[in-house]
Amino acid sequence: MTFRPRLGLVPVVLSMALAVYAQQGKRPLAHGDYDGWKSISSPQLSRDGKFLAYGLFPQDGDGLVVVRELATGKEWREAAGALPPPPASTTDEPDRTPRGVRLAFTRDGRFLVSTTFPSKGELAAARKARKKPEEMPKGGLLIVNTSTGAATRVADVKSMQVPEKGGALVAYLKEAKPASAEEKKAEEKKAEAAAPAARANKKEYGSELVLRDLEKTEGGERTFASVMEYALAKDGATMLYAVSSRKEEENGVYAVETAGGGAPVPVMDGKGKYSKLAWDRENKRAAFLSDRDEAAAKQPRPALYLWERRAAKAAAMAAATACSEGYVLSDKAAVSFSRDGSRVFAGCAPPREPEPDTSAAPAENKVVADLWHWRDDLIQPMQKVLARRERDRTYTAVYHIAEKKFLQLADRTMRTVSPSDDGRYALGADDSLYRRMVDYDGHYADQYVVDTRTGARRRVIEKMRAATPQWSPDGKYAAFFRDKQWHTLSIPEGTLTTITSSLEPAFFNEDDDRAEPASNYGWAGWTNDSRWVLLYDRYDVWQVAADGRTARNVTEGFGRRNKLQLRVVRLDSEEDEPRRGIDPEKPVLLRAENLETRETGFFRDRMNSDAAPEKLIMGAKNFRTVVKAREADVIALTASTFHEFPDLQITDGTFAKLDKVTDANPQKAGLLWGRGELIRYKNTDGVALQAALYKPEGFDPAKKYPLMVNFYERMSQTVHTFVDPRPGTSINISYYVSNGYVVLTPDIVYTVGSPGQSALKAVLPAIQAVADQGYIDENAIGIQGHSWGGYQIAYMLGHTRRFRAAEAGAPVANMFSAYNGIRWGSGMPRQFLYEQSQSRIGGTPWERPMEYLENSPIFSVNKVETPVLIIHDDQDDAVPWYQGIEWFLSLRRLGKEAYLFNYNGEVHNLRQRQNQKDYTVRMQQFFDHFLKGAPAPEWMRKGIPYIDREAEKERFSKTFSGAGQ
Repeated sequence: MTFRPRLGLVPVVLSMALAVYAQQGKRPLAHGDYDGWKSISSPQLSRDGKFLAYGLFPQDGDGLVVVRELATGKEWREAAGALPPPPASTTDEPDRTPRGVRLAFTRDGRFLVSTTFPSKGELAAARKARKKPEEMPKGGLLIVNTSTGAATRVADVKSMQVPEKGGALVAYLKEAKPASAEEKKAEEKKAEAAAPAARANKKEYGSELVLRDLEKTEGGERTFASVMEYALAKDGATMLYAVSSRKEEENGVYAVETAGGGAPVPVMDGKGKYSKLAWDRENKRAAFLSDRDEAAAKQPRPALYLWERRAAKAAAMAAATACSEGYVLSDKAAVSFSRDGSRVFAGCAPPREPEPDTSAAPAENKVVADLWHWRDDLIQPMQKVLARRERDRTYTAVYHIAEKKFLQLADRTMRTVSPSDDGRYALGADDSLYRRMVDYDGHYADQYVVDTRTGARRRVIEKMRAATPQWSPDGKYAAFFRDKQWHTLSIPEGTLTTITSSLEPAFFNEDDDRAEPASNYGWAGWTNDSRWVLLYDRYDVWQVAADGRTARNVTEGFGRRNKLQLRVVRLDSEEDEPRRGIDPEKPVLLRAENLETRETGFFRDRMNSDAAPEKLIMGAKNFRTVVKAREADVIALTASTFHEFPDLQITDGTFAKLDKVTDANPQKAGLLWGRGELIRYKNTDGVALQAALYKPEGFDPAKKYPLMVNFYERMSQTVHTFVDPRPGTSINISYYVSNGYVVLTPDIVYTVGSPGQSALKAVLPAIQAVADQGYIDENAIGIQGHSWGGYQIAYMLGHTRRFRAAEAGAPVANMFSAYNGIRWGSGMPRQFLYEQSQSRIGGTPWERPMEYLENSPIFSVNKVETPVLIIHDDQDDAVPWYQGIEWFLSLRRLGKEAYLFNYNGEVHNLRQRQNQKDYTVRMQQFFDHFLKGAPAPEWMRKGIPYIDREAEKERFSKTFSGAGQ
């Protein structure tokens, strides 16, 4: 059966509809709208709740730091430069973590301090001039006076600190300046006399540290030279800093009182390296590492030092060096205090060999080979990915201050330990017996209770999967989930108690349909008196005694009766409290989500009351709390829908009134959008499911629309989530709806052993449920998905002719070969995906060959009749790109219409913005051709010969801004 583009009804209807809105001053989204679309990042409230600050950044271009006085609405906006590109992601979905500047109000709220980035223009000019990395423009510092709006800027700032409880102070470290010609010559001369191993380890020198009193307009700055690290006390009265100078006799750790202008006092000084400055929580003591006493040794070893803030400033306290035999203290690990300040934690490691000198020419005929040994704990690709982490791995050690005793707790067998808040005991994990299981199953470890005074270990849990038990604040219990139940572990006895087995509801995720053990519904944590653990069933919150003897439903079953999923929201800060945890005497804020309608809101409840939760606000929106003022009843939140951007809104603890205080994208008012709604349907096995359906603005049920289907696993819960228009590897729902498509995102439930059929059984009925409404052109249905979604599309195309066009991103075509593939981003074998995880086969190819055969798209490729667009990149770090090649070549062999894009050097999700833009336009052209009757673009008609790639790239980039309009 051959399909032809329908050139009649759909384009005519859509053009008429869009013309109506054009008369009203609205237009569809265009690809050229992406760059200027802004996001809000790093929102902060001053402690008194009078001021709000946030970053406002476009996707491409320079952003702003905005400071708003909430009472008057007065704003100050300052340039903040251009966001750096996002980090690489090896997950199946792009990284959506907000990026932005770091913002901090002074305690009195009179000043806002912010980091900034170089501008887009500065970066472009530097690249054009081919600047070296150390010569590229650097970030800076912005200081805004909230009384006057006056702004001060400082260039070339590496980091900054504002005291949490101190006055109007800021300390910032400048970027290091390149060495002068004389300094370079002296260093080269010194290096020539050094051994090759010593030359390979170049010494780092510090830069200028500035301490600034923001209250003073003149004379408020003090500078300190050659600083590598610094740490302000919370009260802002004292600052420690470590010096690394070319004049080595000046090196040391210095303390300076921030008021009065007194001279810095050496806590410890002399030739050597000083690092890892740390204050305890009460700022009574500080700790650091130094190798001063061995500075002249070939391989100087650091020791741990303590300094009492109230003692004479020059008095260095106890030194500790006693790691286990074969280990030394390492400056690769942070130094930290227990919460009560009685113990210091540091890291020990085997002595590191100096980095090899790579400046010499490589030896001729040198053999470079990897040996994959069947008894290796981890396969070679994993070893390669983890090599740097393993070289830098440290093992936790503890110093007991009162006893002046140092003890190494972790080692090569027990590589990780998690101390209690007071550090008296620790929980250790030994995965040595189970490391090879990561290939095909999961992460397992035996859990031990470790006495931090003696180092004695007692195994208390065998072969625990993934998670680490979570300490109670008093260190007497730890909670963990296993075998569908919650348990506690008493310390130090090691007694295990199952605390949920006698309770009626399930505490495991009843919708978890993978072959691996079911996950839990989550928990809120411990109460601060350590008596109760707050656990979640599907709907409600439970408080269960640490010993398991008593339990009660905190929310009185209100969630289950009303189909509301209730979850605790933490807005308070634990930093000022003596213990972590939830205060059982205070009201509890709950976020509610109706699992049938996806409405959300907030309720208030009390742990010591039998009253039902009190509704504060509820509606057909996605409500999310963002931040609360530390010392005022002022809360910032967002309330989004598919058509409402999550601008910041201000309220108080009653949630009675919401005051919208941002308008990040005013241009949206002139753009066509759409609305989201839920539909209900049943898969072919009769299981009730939901789907999110998005309809264009001005939707007319009497007209016919093209339908785009996009799915992964469950997606209906995002029906009230605003989708920023942006380029990417998958369709942008906002763009497609704005341009006249109806978009459907159905939920899928799976049967282990039949993932492909499970998708088919869910997606086709969802499409039919929409088609039965009469407004879909059934000859204009497209489907698109990436990774797991791409696999399911590849499978479905061999079993249905329902779709006019399809795009499948990074699809698995052959489960037999994919089973033994490598996820190159992590180096892990893909076996676990099929035996335990997402691919849901539930066994090996030799145990379940028919399931592998039946679920592999390659074996039904001869039945594909749908034109298909594929993207699979040659550096894919999650799904080996030969999977896309296998499918494409099979389609090609059979004469099927197929197009495969490979963006050279790209990974699983397109990372380079120019590539995201390029593919976004090509995918839109592909679907518009088949579903709207638009002319086929030249690349579809003629292809892109290899020798014409550069010319095509240049031509296509010039047309980007107008594409799709």
